[in-house]
Amino acid sequence: QLVDSGGGLVQPGGSLRLSCAVSGFTLNSYSIAWFRQAPGKEREGVACSSRNDNNQNYADAVQGRFTIFRDNAKNTVYLQMNRLEPEDTAVYFCAAANRWQCDFARSRYDYWGQGTQVTVSS
Repeated sequence: QLVDSGGGLVQPGGSLRLSCAVSGFTLNSYSIAWFRQAPGKEREGVACSSRNDNNQNYADAVQGRFTIFRDNAKNTVYLQMNRLEPEDTAVYFCAAANRWQCDFARSRYDYWGQGTQVTVSS
């Protein structure tokens, strides 16, 4: 089970940290990704971390602003989002795949969180 949290309303240029609490399996056995879905748009990948956390990938739109990282002791994955823009407004989902590498192919992910709303607006 994945439980997303940490969303909210933030002004442009602000920061948020999303959390994804994992239960029922060991975090370091899975690759993890964050996806987002804006109204009227398809769900898209924004950041992912390989099983051993040695590799991370980011969508071009968030490169340099977002960071995905894990706390294996807490079985939790985070998405640190800085310099937020109105275009980042979406529902954010974490997802887990029983694979070594990570990518943004949604069909490869076995488990999904329920989503947390992020709204960037002045």
